[in-house]
Amino acid sequence: MSLSAVLSAAGSSPSPTPSPSGTTPSVPSLQDAQESATNAAGWIEQNWSTWLAIGLRVLLILVIAAVLRVVVRRAITKLIERMNRTAQAVDGTSLGGLLVNVERRRQRSQAIGSVLRSVASFVIMGTAALMVLSAFEINLAPLLASAGVAGVAIGFGARNLVTDFLSGVFMILEDQYGVGDTVDAGVASGEVIEVGLRVTKLRGDNGEIWYVRNGEVKRIGNLSQGWGTAGVDVTVRPSEDLDRVRAVLSQVGETMSKEDPWNEMLWGPIEVLGLDSVLLDSMVVGVSAKTMPGKSLTVERELRWRIKRAFDAEGIRIVGGLPLQVEQEPASDPTAGMSAPSAYSNTSSPQAAAASPIAPTSTTK
Repeated sequence: MSLSAVLSAAGSSPSPTPSPSGTTPSVPSLQDAQESATNAAGWIEQNWSTWLAIGLRVLLILVIAAVLRVVVRRAITKLIERMNRTAQAVDGTSLGGLLVNVERRRQRSQAIGSVLRSVASFVIMGTAALMVLSAFEINLAPLLASAGVAGVAIGFGARNLVTDFLSGVFMILEDQYGVGDTVDAGVASGEVIEVGLRVTKLRGDNGEIWYVRNGEVKRIGNLSQGWGTAGVDVTVRPSEDLDRVRAVLSQVGETMSKEDPWNEMLWGPIEVLGLDSVLLDSMVVGVSAKTMPGKSLTVERELRWRIKRAFDAEGIRIVGGLPLQVEQEPASDPTAGMSAPSAYSNTSSPQAAAASPIAPTSTTK
């Protein structure tokens, strides 16, 4: 029996008839009360099986949904724990050194497990709620249509949020980066301190924290996966002996490769690549080495330090940058060496008049 039929049957029981306005309401008699109780008892006797069936169906749906939710969540948890045990098995081996460390795998598996458990709970409980409503014979077509329209409107308004969420899920599933990696996300670069489904937090070189939305990341460069390269360019004078420069650089690289902790950071020998460029006032010699991921800058700094000390000990001068500007003396005054003009050069001066000869007197009459 439907819910509307039950409500109509319940409303068919006799009720006291209101008295006309202005008069005293009539009190139901004992016979009316006995008739109402008889009708209610008959209605309950006719419909108790329907309500009991609906209640048992709802209870069965809820119990099955709860059990299924617990089973699915435990299965996901077991799968994540198995992934972690597999990662711990390869940790410490040569293969594990090339893969991601255990902590990063643990964080990645926990994130994936959290997403899967949330999705499973949403699907199971949502389906159970719809089945409970259908057990009461409620028409779900308007509800589903309204939910579809509301979902489209919310999805259109929150499309950036949905984009960020989906991008975060795929970043975690594809293991593009993890906590502790040094990445270049285009809009920002730095060390990853937190990976979320919507926002990734990066710490920059100056200590600032960047909040990067996952949907805005169009490209990303991970500097902490695989291996890194430390490259140093050494600029010397063109008159230096190249064989001597190569020997000093090779000695520096060999010594550094045998000392702690550089022997662990270096994954290959330090190689002298040769001349990168030759100019009129300098020449550049390239030095390169394969390092652990994220340790290239540290190795480069130490390598420059050692090369400078070795070159100073061998008397090899490192040049580079702009040439020194030689201070030029100001141009001398061209008239500084000339003497002052003589007063006799002016014919109208008293000195010139006194020095001029006296004209002879005329003797003619």
